Amino acid sequence: MNDIITFLTDLFAFDQSHPLLFTQFNFWAFFLLVFAVFCVIVSSCKKLTARNAYLFLISLYFYYKTSGLFVLLLIFSTFLGYVVGIRMDSLVGKMGGQWRRKAWMLSAVIINLAVLCYFKYAYFFTDIYNTLFNTQYQVVNHLARFANHFTATPRFDAGVIILPVGISFFTFQNISYIVDVYKQKIKPVTNILDFGFYVSFFPQLVAGPIVRASEFIPQLYKPFHLSRMQFGIAVFWILNGLIKKIVLSDFIAVNFIDRVFDNPLLFTGFENFMALIGYSLQVYADFSGYTDIAIGVAMLMGFYLPKNFNSPYKAHNASNFWKRWHISLSMWLQTYLYIPLGGN
Repeated sequence: MNDIITFLTDLFAFDQSHPLLFTQFNFWAFFLLVFAVFCVIVSSCKKLTARNAYLFLISLYFYYKTSGLFVLLLIFSTFLGYVVGIRMDSLVGKMGGQWRRKAWMLSAVIINLAVLCYFKYAYFFTDIYNTLFNTQYQVVNHLARFANHFTATPRFDAGVIILPVGISFFTFQNISYIVDVYKQKIKPVTNILDFGFYVSFFPQLVAGPIVRASEFIPQLYKPFHLSRMQFGIAVFWILNGLIKKIVLSDFIAVNFIDRVFDNPLLFTGFENFMALIGYSLQVYADFSGYTDIAIGVAMLMGFYLPKNFNSPYKAHNASNFWKRWHISLSMWLQTYLYIPLGGN
């Protein structure tokens, strides 16, 4: 009985030292179980909502095991995007509806960006304010303070703001959906479980790529299909990503780059220069490896994510480099920031 209780505690408890990462065995054990149940659902139940709801709940569990109570932030973002999308669609064609739709869209985008900026740049803006006005303000984690008040225990440190894993990715995806619905490029998702699945799909939730609503929402309503060739391509993406991450990124970092960066004065100028070159390779292999694994895992379940890297170090100039590096982010910025501000 005690063994069962211990097992269930480990299963549903958040352990910061053992997150679900692509390079660890516990993730692949988790994925094999998820994929086995997924196959049973798609073969026995023809309703796509059941498949999407299952993957949404699994994605929430995955994010909880990765980021703990920050899963509440993901749920809030999901609920906000869903409600705003439905509300904007209900105002189409009504008198004064265009202005009200725009107000809903702008409000949702501002809220999403405010949450993102709070977690990513609170320290930065506080330091600037203190420097300019000679003050001594300290950053306060209001989410932790609320959680402590709600649970009546000092469980969380309200003086430290921890950046939630993957917050940029699900925030940008939410904004993509809100803007696309506003521009009537897509119809709003009427089932919150389907929409939650789009926002939180676990293979790309932590490290991307960023999936735009117009690219992924139509896949919510397509039945599962995986040919032998698609299975082979998916496995290739996964193995390719694991080799990049484990063999290239981690090996170079542990055996060379970290040693030089920790004690640069112990090494020659040439060795320091090579460490900088190696670091650029490490960053590429790490980030590209994670997204390759995400693409492969998603493909095994019948979903297709955009390619995120296209041999960036083969670029002939800086402009071409940024077209090959983190492609999903570049395209997102072009579509939702550069063009709306007047770019061509």
